[in-house]
Amino acid sequence: MWIDSHCHLNDQAYNETLDQVIALANASNVNQFIVVGYDLESSKRAVRLAQQYDSIWATVGIHPHDAKCWNDETAQEVKELLTEPKVVAVGEIGLDYYYNHSSKEDQIRAFKEQLTIAKEYNKPIIIHNRDAHQDTLDILKKEGVGPSRGVMHCFSGSLEVARECLKLGLNISFAGSLTFNNAHKLREVAASIPIEKILVETDSPYLTPHPHRGQQNSPALVGLVGAKLAEVKGMTLAEVAQITTENCISLFKLCLD
Repeated sequence: MWIDSHCHLNDQAYNETLDQVIALANASNVNQFIVVGYDLESSKRAVRLAQQYDSIWATVGIHPHDAKCWNDETAQEVKELLTEPKVVAVGEIGLDYYYNHSSKEDQIRAFKEQLTIAKEYNKPIIIHNRDAHQDTLDILKKEGVGPSRGVMHCFSGSLEVARECLKLGLNISFAGSLTFNNAHKLREVAASIPIEKILVETDSPYLTPHPHRGQQNSPALVGLVGAKLAEVKGMTLAEVAQITTENCISLFKLCLD
């Protein structure tokens, strides 16, 4: 069994095809989905999907792209969503200095305040970090990750950054980018860190893994990420599936029948 530890089935791309996408994933032994919020509307939709589907778990949070919208009212709505039974994390939150859709000041403020909320509600965090490695690490070290830990989503940093994240108690998640032909350094990172700290994800509908690049991504393809991880670690596919699934269940405290 695989768990897609980070996907956006709440994205409009799946409005007309969600049941087919889930069925296709199930046929590929992907049986659980962490559906991640990135603004208020997508967070609310993630919660609705989790209520509707036994196999879906929701997270709620404000992505750095939308940090400019963070205010007291938004914070209160996030807190209210966190009381829903199948909400398992705060995220995705963090910093994105590649696009800078929100100012660095707004991103840092929203990130810090959501870290505080995660600790208040005893939830793990899902961290988005693009071209902001040092600021992300500095904030996490100063503010603290909290006892529920978290995960660096769609990891893109160096081995040194990965080791700093591990010291903080964070997991590392790899997405379709691990399979890209030019991702040699990322595969070196994956080969070098403990499998017990690794999750796999698709980030659907984005980051479609090789050899399907150029097509819309789907949770059914998370096994391709797992296969590349098995290759670089010299493990069997079954071992990687079992361990990454256990890691995901442990981090998000999933109650599976």
